[in-house]
Amino acid sequence: MNEELDFLIEAATEAMNKAVGHLERELQKLRAGKANPQMLESVKVDYYGTPTKLSQISNINTPDPRSIVIQPYEKNMLSPIEKAIMAANLGFNPQNDGIIIRVLVPPLTEERRRDLVKKAKEEVENSKVGIRSARRDAIESGKKLKKEGVPEDLIKKFETDIQDLTNKFIEKTDKLFELKEADIMTV
Repeated sequence: MNEELDFLIEAATEAMNKAVGHLERELQKLRAGKANPQMLESVKVDYYGTPTKLSQISNINTPDPRSIVIQPYEKNMLSPIEKAIMAANLGFNPQNDGIIIRVLVPPLTEERRRDLVKKAKEEVENSKVGIRSARRDAIESGKKLKKEGVPEDLIKKFETDIQDLTNKFIEKTDKLFELKEADIMTV
């Protein structure tokens, strides 16, 4: 096939991979009632005047499925970490014992589980929009190449390949959603 068309397929694949990668990260943030250090990924702590990720100034562990333990590298960061977790409005109530901060992850109610499934569905839809956008951009670029003299049969094959690629990535997002839904709804 034409080198330019191959390049367009690579670019579309990369964009679609990014959309799926983003989806995977967003789905990991949705808690399914089990403690996970990534639940605190969005927490930024005021570290000497600079907003810093919690994971950069502390050790975060999950000793059991219901709790997260945060051990700061500096003891004087206990209070700012506690405030940052409260300010992040994640529904957690951190407990500071002077050495570590313990965050208990409450069990999910049926209603909360449904809300999380809805949120997961939204993230999947956002990912699909990104995938379709990559397909649209690739096909538009392919049509421009057609005007520049690339044979029509190559363009048709290219469009078919891009659609197959899109279907594959859409299927991948659906599988990710099914797994997350099962994870969330399992008590």
